[in-house]
Amino acid sequence: MKHLCARTTRTAAAVLALIVFAGFPAAKALDADLIARSRIFPSIGAGVTAIHRDAAGRYAVLTERGGVQIFNGSGSAVVHAPADNSPAGAIQFGVDMDLDGQGRIYVADRARNAIQVFSGDGKFERQMHINAPTAVATLAGGEVAVASLLSPKLVTVFGAQGQVVREFGEPEKIAGRADLNRYANMGRLCRDASGRIYYSFTYMPEPTVRRYDRFGNSDFQLVLNTEEYASSAMSARKALARDDGKPTQALHTVLGPVAVDPVDGEIWMALGGRLLRFFADGTEHGSFLIFTPEEERIEASTLLVETGRILVGSSSLGVYVLPKPSATSQ
Repeated sequence: MKHLCARTTRTAAAVLALIVFAGFPAAKALDADLIARSRIFPSIGAGVTAIHRDAAGRYAVLTERGGVQIFNGSGSAVVHAPADNSPAGAIQFGVDMDLDGQGRIYVADRARNAIQVFSGDGKFERQMHINAPTAVATLAGGEVAVASLLSPKLVTVFGAQGQVVREFGEPEKIAGRADLNRYANMGRLCRDASGRIYYSFTYMPEPTVRRYDRFGNSDFQLVLNTEEYASSAMSARKALARDDGKPTQALHTVLGPVAVDPVDGEIWMALGGRLLRFFADGTEHGSFLIFTPEEERIEASTLLVETGRILVGSSSLGVYVLPKPSATSQ
C-alpha cells in the first residue's frame, strides 16, 4: 500500500510538498519488467547526456564530447552542432542541452564554463558565461534557466541578451561544510508543457524533485522517503556528515534524469535501472525495471517521454525506445 501526505512549508510562497512515506513495497514485489523495442540512432554510442525533440519532429542528441547530432523522423542524421570546426563553437564537455521554440540549441558545457547557443542548422551563435553549469532549460521570451555548481541559488535565469534577470531556489542544508553542501545540492532541470521548471536533486539522500514556475515560485515538492530507501538515505547522510578536510568528496548518484509527459503531466524518475511513474499530483502509479532487447539492464542518463513511448539514453549503451505502459498496467 502506498501513502501520500500533503504538507505546507514556509518559503517565499506557500509550497505544497507531497511526501511519499514508509509503506512502499520492496522492489521485487512491485517492479514490472519493461523491455526496449529497439536501439535507435546507432551512430550514438557512449556518453549520452540529453535528448530532445523539436517542433519539426527532429531529435537532438547530446553526447559529452561528441557535440549535438540531429536526426530526422526516420532516424537519419541531418545536422551536427557545431556545424564547423570553429574553436569558438567547439563543445568540450556537454553535460546538458535544451531546444527553444525556434529550434535553437542550448548546450551546457562544463569545461568551457558556458551555455553555448547554436542555430537549428548547427551554426554557433553566441555563448553565456556561467561557472560550472550542470543543467539548462529554455523558457518563454528567450529566457534560459541554468543550474550551476557555484551559484548561491539552485537556478539562475538569463534574459534574451544573456544578462542575469533573476535567481531562485534555496539549497537544502544537508552537509556541514558550505562547499560540500553546495555540491550535494547539484541537480538537473526539465520543464513541462506549461513552462514550469522541475529541479531534481542528484545527491539528495531522499530522491527529491521540486517544481517552480518560471518566476521562481515553488508550489510542489516530491520526496521519496520510504522504507525501501531508508537504508541508502541513512548511508548517504552519514557520508555527507563526515568532514575529511577535502574540498569535495565523491558522492553516489541518488536520482537520475527526470522527465515530464507533455500531454498529461506525468512525472517519470530514473533511479539506477528503474523508472518510477507518478501522476501530475505526485501519486505514484508504476515502477519498472528497464532492459535492452537483449535483456541487459539499462541505467538511464536521459529521458524523453512521448505518446506511446519513452526514449531512454544510457551513458554506456546508447539510445533505446521503450514502450510506454498504459496508465492502468500496474
